[in-house]
Amino acid sequence: MILIPMILYLVLMFAIAIYTNKFTSGKGGFMEEYFIGGRSMGGFVLAMTLIATYSSASSFVGGPGVAYSMGYGWILLAMIQVPTAFLTLGVLGKKFAIISRKINAVTVTDYLKARYNNKFIVISTSVAMVIFFAAAMVAQFIGGAKLFEAVTGYSYFIGLVIFGITVIVYTTIGGFRAVAITDAIQGIVMVLATIFLLVAIIHAGGGMAAITAKMIETNPSALTPTAGGKIPIPFILSFWVLVGFAVLGLPQTTVRCMGFKDSKSLHRAMVIGTVVVGFLMLGMHLVGTLGAYVVPGLAGDGAIPGITVKVLPPILAGIFIAGPLAAIMSTVDSMLILASASIIKDLYLNYGKGNIDEKTLNKISFMTTGIIGIGVFIFAIKPPSIIVWINLFAFGGLEAVFLWPTILGLYWKKANADGALISIVTGLISFFIFTIYKVNPFGMHQIVPTLAIALVTFIAGSLWGRKNDAETIKLFFGE
Repeated sequence: MILIPMILYLVLMFAIAIYTNKFTSGKGGFMEEYFIGGRSMGGFVLAMTLIATYSSASSFVGGPGVAYSMGYGWILLAMIQVPTAFLTLGVLGKKFAIISRKINAVTVTDYLKARYNNKFIVISTSVAMVIFFAAAMVAQFIGGAKLFEAVTGYSYFIGLVIFGITVIVYTTIGGFRAVAITDAIQGIVMVLATIFLLVAIIHAGGGMAAITAKMIETNPSALTPTAGGKIPIPFILSFWVLVGFAVLGLPQTTVRCMGFKDSKSLHRAMVIGTVVVGFLMLGMHLVGTLGAYVVPGLAGDGAIPGITVKVLPPILAGIFIAGPLAAIMSTVDSMLILASASIIKDLYLNYGKGNIDEKTLNKISFMTTGIIGIGVFIFAIKPPSIIVWINLFAFGGLEAVFLWPTILGLYWKKANADGALISIVTGLISFFIFTIYKVNPFGMHQIVPTLAIALVTFIAGSLWGRKNDAETIKLFFGE
């Protein structure tokens, strides 16, 4: 009964991939269609694909698992992510879309190439994207397989095979359009799963009043913003950077700004996205917090699967497992298609074979996407013990590389290749050093000093480096 809803869900993903493959085959412009869906996303699809891509195992399993032990303080931390869609689409959306159409960009690296006209920036950002995405995808594969194992009782390997094959096949066959459509469906599944579980946990605990009374009696610090001092205030403030402002530097979300249809779709997506992110973050982390006093004795990543099995009947548990699996799958498919785009579009076509015919390009793109997915799958079979830290490191690394070159390139005329290249190098080195040696200035997350150093070096390099040519300024700023 748990497996039936999940199997039906996975079959639907395959069907969508086959349909979108036929749709894509009948249209011209393979690169634009396969990698950004022909720039045709409406407001709802744009909002849901942005949310589904941003949400991952941490949103449905890891974060709520921490809330299980920390209480309401971790919910406060999680709610920092509410403006993610509004911020990404509001700051980057319209201008990014206009520029990408002007230069015919289908990847973030396409944009960086046109803005800075520097081979080293293109190669370094493409390689960084593939490496960091691969690490993050391995962690997501592992998270999906372990969730399957915990809820169904089947082995980790069986879960990995089912989960891995589904994501690899529908992403490889369907491309970005399949990713966008499945992300929209996965967003709906995530919302439904959150509703089912939140209602069930409140009902099982006898209502909010009864659960809160138990919290006051057994662990009153769980009601405080800092969880009784376990969550330092500087860390809370720095989290505004890590999962708030700095998400503007994540290529998997910023590339969505290239694919929407028109301004109306953009504005609608900003509203829908903000509401849905708020509901998902509040709902799932509230489940974790309340679950500690309804289903005690659990811990960490096992908390949410354990709560699910206890408070939901099997058929609804099957629907719920589709929720976090949807979050994980939508993160993986977006990274997979972008990693493929980096290799094919940014490296192979720019610095390899150059122009090749559409049919050959089609085959190479399918093969590249599939090979990357298979490689990630193989690495996840026997995961290293430090995989969780690799995942967190990957996201910080992406922000260190892409944030300032992306934003300042759009809005600052003096931003140039020297500044961008120095910022990328110093940002990466700083993040490596701060993370490896656990440097936390004033108790803040390592991303804060990293981005501060990257910003200073970007400005210095741009002011003292070579000036932009008149053609680039005219293209990006109309002057």
